[in-house]
Amino acid sequence: MQAVIEQASNSHHLARLLGPGVCTEGTDRVLKAIRKHLAMDVAFVSHFEAPDRRIEYLDSVPDGPLRLDQRIPLEEGYCLKVVNGELPECIPDTSLVAATQSIPATRAIPIGSHLSVPVKLEDGQIYGTLCCFSYLPNPSLGERDLQLMHALAEVLAVRLDESDVFRRMQQAQADEIRTAMQQGAPRIVFQPICYIADQRLRGFESLSRFDIEPRHTPDRWFDKAARAGLGQELELLAITKALAALNRLPGECSLSVNCSPELILSGQLSPVLAPLSDLSRVVLEVTEHAAVHDYGALADALAPYRQHGARLAVDDAGAGYSSMRHILNLAPEIIKLDMSITHCIDTDDKRRALARGLTSFAHEIGSLVIAEGVETFSELEQLQRLSVDCAQGYLLSKPLELAAAAGFGNSA
Repeated sequence: MQAVIEQASNSHHLARLLGPGVCTEGTDRVLKAIRKHLAMDVAFVSHFEAPDRRIEYLDSVPDGPLRLDQRIPLEEGYCLKVVNGELPECIPDTSLVAATQSIPATRAIPIGSHLSVPVKLEDGQIYGTLCCFSYLPNPSLGERDLQLMHALAEVLAVRLDESDVFRRMQQAQADEIRTAMQQGAPRIVFQPICYIADQRLRGFESLSRFDIEPRHTPDRWFDKAARAGLGQELELLAITKALAALNRLPGECSLSVNCSPELILSGQLSPVLAPLSDLSRVVLEVTEHAAVHDYGALADALAPYRQHGARLAVDDAGAGYSSMRHILNLAPEIIKLDMSITHCIDTDDKRRALARGLTSFAHEIGSLVIAEGVETFSELEQLQRLSVDCAQGYLLSKPLELAAAAGFGNSA
């Protein structure tokens, strides 16, 4: 630890050396390092929240006297007195400092030695203190140890300032997302999915549109919502709006809705689907790009929906490595070829080979294949020769407003 301090020319450099996340998991590691390096029994960060100080981070020997989130009146103990200059920051032996003898904790804990320095934010505000103490006196404590404490307090301050900036940015994004939803976003449009052989309507994919400022793409809106902690809320709103239109869509056509693994696992999808006793017209699309950490749990969460008729689609298949893992572990009824494969498939041997392999595999396991992003007759003809079942894209139809989608089956 001393070597780290000697290498660090400023708190920002030291913060990088100690790694990211010092205000969360990293803080625990820092406190453990402090405590062991200084041979102390307890190390902690207290946050001043008048009239108390709260033990925000803690590393301690077993059965220590403090606990996380414990609140102690500011006037009690050492912390505020050190900040106010009533006690020295470094006390190797509390019995030699008269002012410590009037503090009940000195004998009750007991505190034999004590180090405490303020954590000061960039605006000069005192956030709290970085402290450590031992039950017995520690005559070896000195100026070098105090410098270490000050350096680490600066690191904590830097990270706290960064966290505050992040929280403000996150709140601004959350406000933007909530405002968008209050203004009616997202607007749902419906892109037809047709059988290639006869261009007969099979279903629709519901897509979100945002007609408000700032003009971002739908992907960016959903990404911002996720960063603001509102990703699932926005997803649910889009799904709810889409499913509300299901009975107005023609015949027995299906309706695909995009949903993340996180939303499926959360259980929040159930109340939205519950009013539909028959889910046979509902397709849940999980993108190739969505990370799945536990396929077993995801399959279990999907099972009740699939038992009531819902089908699963893996979207963007072929766009990356995850699609095959999704397919092998989730056994989707539908596999959607990514538009990066579809585009120029009529002139590109590699794309044809990949599409042929995916289609053959899909049919072998009983899955329907839908090609996305079809824009030319040549692409459509090539997909038919490859035995791809269905297609969607601007060649067949742009995404439609509900009224147009409701009449599409009659005009197709």
